[in-house]
Amino acid sequence: MPEGHTVHRTAGQFRKHFQGQPVTVTSPQGRFTDASAISGTKLLKAEAWGKQLFLTFEPAVLRIHLGIYGKWGWSASHVEPKGQVRARFEATGQLADLRGPTACELLYFDEVGLLTAKLGPDPLRPDIDGAERSRFVERVSRSRVSVGQLLMDQSVLAGVGNVYRAELLFRAGINPYTPGATIPAELIGQVWDDAVQLMSIGVKRGIMLTREGHLKGQVKKDDRYYVYKREGLPCRECGKEISIAIMATRKLYWCGVCQR
Repeated sequence: MPEGHTVHRTAGQFRKHFQGQPVTVTSPQGRFTDASAISGTKLLKAEAWGKQLFLTFEPAVLRIHLGIYGKWGWSASHVEPKGQVRARFEATGQLADLRGPTACELLYFDEVGLLTAKLGPDPLRPDIDGAERSRFVERVSRSRVSVGQLLMDQSVLAGVGNVYRAELLFRAGINPYTPGATIPAELIGQVWDDAVQLMSIGVKRGIMLTREGHLKGQVKKDDRYYVYKREGLPCRECGKEISIAIMATRKLYWCGVCQR
């Protein structure tokens, strides 16, 4: 499932190619039956909140969540739809095809606020006064749930998925089974700050990078992470074998020495 930085990159592409102009919206697959309600109207705004993409058109807001199977295809010219295209967006020679999303639905403007109110703070959204950082720290600090589960809860922290969860906890030296309420608030705040840094790099570079010394330049895929998908391999820091377990149906990776 794409993590938050990918959705923010997609929002940026919509702002670049479509914002401020009329957009033709169709559904070659036929499943997005409300396409005609926004087709031909201007795209006023494109923004991401966690793993949710919101495209604000003049009549309504289109909410898109890629889920596990959703993906985008981009082209600079008109091409015939290939595969099951849920929604197609076209303007001034630019084309974007959406396939396989979990959600592609129109919302009234007041419904957007009700939905985003249920989402946690997003490290990639503006946080000028630090209120979102404080909200994250407070939500983790008051919970007896393991921090490994909390970081995957989109009402606690929006946009973080399995990769960033594993890497943020390793970088902070926190065992994923530690209850949130037992972690010092200062350390929880450092996790937020680290998420802001790493996810911003993801937006800029288009890939996840989490290892110090590898945050710039060309990096091989196998060298990007400390623990993610490295079960059975030696920890890059201490040499102990990286552990794997299932937490709330998702694979969990950690080092039992570096993360106590």
